[in-house]
Amino acid sequence: MGSIRTTPRATDSPVPGLAVVAGGVTVAMIAAWLLPSISALTAAVLLGAVVANVVTLPASLGPGIKLAGRRLLRLGIVLLGLKLVVLDVLALGYGVLAVAVAAVVITFVATRWLGRVLGVGDGLSLLIATGFSICGASAVAAMNGVREQDEEDVARALGLVTLFGTVAMFSLPALYPLTGLSPAGYGVWAGGSVHEVAQVVAAAGPVTGALAIAVAVKLTRVVLLAPMLAAVSIAERHRFPDAAKRPPIVPLFVVGFLAAAAVRATGLLPEVVLSVATFVDNLLLAAGMFALGTAVRLRSLVRSGLPALTLGLLSTVVIALVALTGALLIM
Repeated sequence: MGSIRTTPRATDSPVPGLAVVAGGVTVAMIAAWLLPSISALTAAVLLGAVVANVVTLPASLGPGIKLAGRRLLRLGIVLLGLKLVVLDVLALGYGVLAVAVAAVVITFVATRWLGRVLGVGDGLSLLIATGFSICGASAVAAMNGVREQDEEDVARALGLVTLFGTVAMFSLPALYPLTGLSPAGYGVWAGGSVHEVAQVVAAAGPVTGALAIAVAVKLTRVVLLAPMLAAVSIAERHRFPDAAKRPPIVPLFVVGFLAAAAVRATGLLPEVVLSVATFVDNLLLAAGMFALGTAVRLRSLVRSGLPALTLGLLSTVVIALVALTGALLIM
């Protein structure tokens, strides 16, 4: 079973760790290219977990991996804002927007409540609720940037969101003929319930006429990441009577995310700039996911046990049912 020390010497260079991360990102990108149904982020998380559980990572890699899992990842979340086409989201109409918002809010609240009922820790419950309701692994990482959790909880949440996102990716196309939905309605269902963007593409792709609306609905859920992070950050401030220890009202990387979305909305950025930014963003997010993946320990995932697995399953069922109900009502 692999391991890595989490408290390396401050004088250690980040270069060796970043080199390992770069190699992991390269492999993840190639895997995503060969298997389009698997996003580079998912591949990076899985690869990081495999590496950490197969070999023993030396402590000298710690600073570079930590840098990738925090600063590079947050920069990637900022650039994620450039992928949001606000006009496409608004063009969906109030009914579809309401379904997306309801799916996020109801799933988040229900998951937090179910987490308490099942006895899942508050930190792990928060990460699961965020990742399952909004956009998978990147949402888990973003929430950890606002309210930092134990490394094992982050690893467990990433493992669960990858597992159940994959289950949803294959389950929805199989269930589609039983729902009576139109292709557009199925797009609302897939975009409103599947966790990762790449998984949404894989789930909606087999149904002609569903893909475009599925991606737009999914991006609507991504837009809600910023207000959710801001709300949690504000709530966190009330936990600290000492003003010096309080987190900012809105974390800096969330401000950057919103600023990037605003820049995209102006329509002034050339396509070549957007293409380069998207490529760089994928690299940064994959680097962060690989780094977080190295914290995944099979033993800790197994130790998370039935309560956490049950919470992941129930959260997936909740968002799927909410999105399906909404799609049936409006389409």
